[in-house]
Amino acid sequence: VPESADEVIEIGGRDVVTYGDMIHGYAKARGLKRLLLPVPFLTPRLSSYWVHLVTPIPASIGRPLVEGLRNEVIIRNPNAREIFPDINPVSYLDAVMITLEDLEYGRVETSWSDAVGKDRDEITKIRMDTKTGFNLEQRVIEVTASKRVVYKCFSGIGAERGWYHATWLWKLRGFIDRLIGGVGLRRGRRHPDDLRIGDALDFWRVEDIEENHMVLLRAEMKVPGKAWLQFKVTEIDNGKSYLEQTAIFAPKGLFGLLYWYALYPLHGWIFGGLIKKIRNKSEMEFMNADS
Repeated sequence: VPESADEVIEIGGRDVVTYGDMIHGYAKARGLKRLLLPVPFLTPRLSSYWVHLVTPIPASIGRPLVEGLRNEVIIRNPNAREIFPDINPVSYLDAVMITLEDLEYGRVETSWSDAVGKDRDEITKIRMDTKTGFNLEQRVIEVTASKRVVYKCFSGIGAERGWYHATWLWKLRGFIDRLIGGVGLRRGRRHPDDLRIGDALDFWRVEDIEENHMVLLRAEMKVPGKAWLQFKVTEIDNGKSYLEQTAIFAPKGLFGLLYWYALYPLHGWIFGGLIKKIRNKSEMEFMNADS
């Protein structure tokens, strides 16, 4: 607007809060209990390593954030409210809840466009989403089959067909889940081939689906956080496709982060074998269809 020409516009939220208030507010929104211990001096380098250890945020990002704690970031000039009266900042708690909605509904960007390999075998991308606190483990593999065949293969997983790789471990996880009050694997699936949004699939729930392209499953097992498993297929040409498999985990507190790292070697073996079995099954069905 003309009134903003040559002006410095300071934009802030509705509330004035301390960094401690922010931590307590976020903890309350996530159902966490946090005790703040004051320290007599600030050590950005040491603190950034601690942040790196107990959160998904790497030290390279944690350090400037910690250094920023030295400074008050509050509005000194209220001209933004006068020049833009129709813009109403939200409260801190509202901002947290808006962000957590992305967590609740699994709105997380996944991309493997930068994954480059020298052969047709598995390309593994392990990425920490430092913007939202999601942990992602992405795998991409080339499949000599059409996307329709690949989609049919991964959308038909579970229940009587099992999980193609290490099914006994999936059953063990389901048994443990039932022991601690979870749903386990007893629900199976509504139809052996057809999937719809909202369907139960063993201890997963179909959260999103795009026919012949993508299936997003949300875990309903007992885990210290929220977890999703996404399959996506993109056709290349000449009857070949890229299959992308992404395990997504949003840890709840330190225990959730420890859970992710403790089980990562096992998950790496399970999910690594799973994508290869989907590839092999898809290629076999594609060859049989051609013959």
